[in-house]
Amino acid sequence: MTSSGEKRAVTVNEVAAEAGVSIKTVSRVLNNEPNISEKTRAKVVAAMAALKYQPNPAARRLASKRSDLLMLVYDNPSDNYLINVQHGALDACKQHFYSLLLHPCDYRAPDVAAGIVQAARLHACAGLLLTPPLSDLRALIDILDQGDMLYVRLAPSTPCIKGLEVGTDDRAAARDMTLYLLELGHRRIGFVAGHPDHGAVGERLLGYRDALEAAGLVFDEGLVAQGMHSFDSGVECGQQLLDVDDRPSAIFAANDDMAAGVLYAAHARGLPVPEALSVVGYDDTPLSRQTWPKLTTLRQPIRAMAYAAVEQLAAREPQARVRTLGYEIMVRDSTRAPGKGWDRGE
Repeated sequence: MTSSGEKRAVTVNEVAAEAGVSIKTVSRVLNNEPNISEKTRAKVVAAMAALKYQPNPAARRLASKRSDLLMLVYDNPSDNYLINVQHGALDACKQHFYSLLLHPCDYRAPDVAAGIVQAARLHACAGLLLTPPLSDLRALIDILDQGDMLYVRLAPSTPCIKGLEVGTDDRAAARDMTLYLLELGHRRIGFVAGHPDHGAVGERLLGYRDALEAAGLVFDEGLVAQGMHSFDSGVECGQQLLDVDDRPSAIFAANDDMAAGVLYAAHARGLPVPEALSVVGYDDTPLSRQTWPKLTTLRQPIRAMAYAAVEQLAAREPQARVRTLGYEIMVRDSTRAPGKGWDRGE
């Protein structure tokens, strides 16, 4: 006990003794250095947990001459998406002994790229996590590629020279979701496109078109509405698509927020879902399980993507510069085969 009565801090020496390894090995685990077996790393982590060891960030920076701070950069209208990104990144930071700095910004500001780099250098960040649409902001990517700062892009749609990438195959996922609706028997399928500045989301419209082509159906621009990733834009797009003379029997929205807006538009007209209209979303955010009915949606592993992004930055030598994670269609209560007489507008 200290003179003030506070509990004495556990030392690295005690962790080493508990794990049966050298002090240097404990230090290497704390600094996430390579060439340490998973068995040894697990022993050290278990010892730290048993002793309730708390690393001293300031001391680590001085000893290792490296930062333990990562910066999450974002400008995204979907709070549900951001919450998942933050949880995934924080989980990985805890595992790899990093701290996370949140940096909201306006991606349309003329000096946004310089401001992000300046903030990262001011805080001596070890790396940046860039979320859409910043993950495709060319001015920012060019500055980062010319420097020595590590960065990883979530769901990018354009290549870069040096940066790390974590994403999923949006085009294939959207194709499979549209094929699912086609297999149910829907032939007039509306689509609510995502924010035009989010490059990867544009791939979802291409996937929708791929599925229609595979089914021998002609792409109808009148069945596509331009959303902005928000609930309100989903309501507006839902109203637009439901005003079409030959209304769609299903609507596919490029994210869950907009799909929830479509549900609202349908309920406001007294159209029962899924009896008169099937609605599907994309992302599988918590919102998809909070709507009525619960949304059929495509599970993009957002938390896992953010976790993997931190792992990419934490690894001194990442196994792959680009990581692509899988997806899954989550069938819930908002979809079914078209109702009898629906195609005739009855």
